[in-house]
Amino acid sequence: MIEVRWHGRGGQGSFTVARLLGLAAAVFEGKYALAFPSFGPERRGAPVLGFTRIDDQPIKDRSEVKECDYAVVLDPSLITNGVTDGLKSDSVLVVNCKDSEKLSQLSNFKVVTIDATSLALDILGRPITNTAMLGALIAASGIIKLDSTVKAVERNFPAAIVPKNVAILKESYRMVKEG
Repeated sequence: MIEVRWHGRGGQGSFTVARLLGLAAAVFEGKYALAFPSFGPERRGAPVLGFTRIDDQPIKDRSEVKECDYAVVLDPSLITNGVTDGLKSDSVLVVNCKDSEKLSQLSNFKVVTIDATSLALDILGRPITNTAMLGALIAASGIIKLDSTVKAVERNFPAAIVPKNVAILKESYRMVKEG
């Protein structure tokens, strides 16, 4: 089973992106997937978590992901908020970060960085980084195909915002692949 933990802030789309990954895996790749949030009465801007589980077998565990294969950080200010808790020895961190030198405390892990905020501002005109981080994750991990993810965006988002979200997904994927 592949387990992904999404670290974001309320309003950044952490749960939306957890669902998109699950949708892409389940509907377009024939896998089993489960996506769910972990938040209470938090408001916009408060730290939130999202989780995605993907497997070839039915998923019975509906508890919060404690040990993950991938941790994705949508907001770089959250890097100190328990991001490394529960990471496996071979886990990969995918971090929205403009200056990777600020991540020296993560030297024990494989870290993939992308300036998703600048990319989102350029393409979307807003600092919403969820689809950029999804593209970066699938490029770094190979857990699902880019085409499946594009189809999930096309199916899940309103038609008016699909083209820009597909563009940011593909661009972040390309940036991480070309490293």
